[in-house]
Amino acid sequence: MNPLICARCGEFTDRPGVDAADPAGAVLYCADCGHREPFRRLPLLCVTGPSGTGKSTVARLLLDSLSQRFVVLEQDLLWTGGLRDSDTEHPLFRTTWLRTAAMIQQNGRPVVLCGTVVPPEFEDLPERALFSDIRYLALTCDPEVLATRLRARPAWRQWDEPRIAEMLDYARWVEESAHEMEPPVELLDTTGVPAERTADQVARWAVRAASANDAPPAPDQRSGAAGVSARDSTPPH
Repeated sequence: MNPLICARCGEFTDRPGVDAADPAGAVLYCADCGHREPFRRLPLLCVTGPSGTGKSTVARLLLDSLSQRFVVLEQDLLWTGGLRDSDTEHPLFRTTWLRTAAMIQQNGRPVVLCGTVVPPEFEDLPERALFSDIRYLALTCDPEVLATRLRARPAWRQWDEPRIAEMLDYARWVEESAHEMEPPVELLDTTGVPAERTADQVARWAVRAASANDAPPAPDQRSGAAGVSARDSTPPH
């Protein structure tokens, strides 16, 4: 079902109405005819981070470990055609993903969305109301390692030196401002870590983060759990 189209009158809205305070659970309501219907309002889990930190590799590995409880999707799948909007925060692309994830979660499983995104690109959109929470885990790695990974990519991906330098600046900004964002972004360093271990860490983070009542996981070096690790800084303008 499309949460933007009323099941009774058929009217479309680009600002979905959600009543999260209903005692019976979240309810979608139509501003035109007043129709109300139950709606599964689940958390959205974003595995994010700069290009080259391992998101796509981890997404493939997560399919085995999380497929019984979550739907794992890779964000770049829709980075095509008219969705490549030129605005800095790509609102059309972001909106499309929130709408897609909102429909998918009606099957009863939260979505794990793997792809570069930060809270300001999701949190202010009208479709944010369709989710009980959005949690963010950013994969990071050493700048030299990141640059090496990007240079090794196939030519069609067009990672020239100016673009690599831009991504390194972005990576530094993410690490330095992660704890200042709303909500805070947790960090997981993938430098020198086998992809399988990173995928296991991400899977355990997803299971914890899926519960809206759980506090964000704290760093745990013994178990390899993900936690916030950022330096004080001011984001660039």
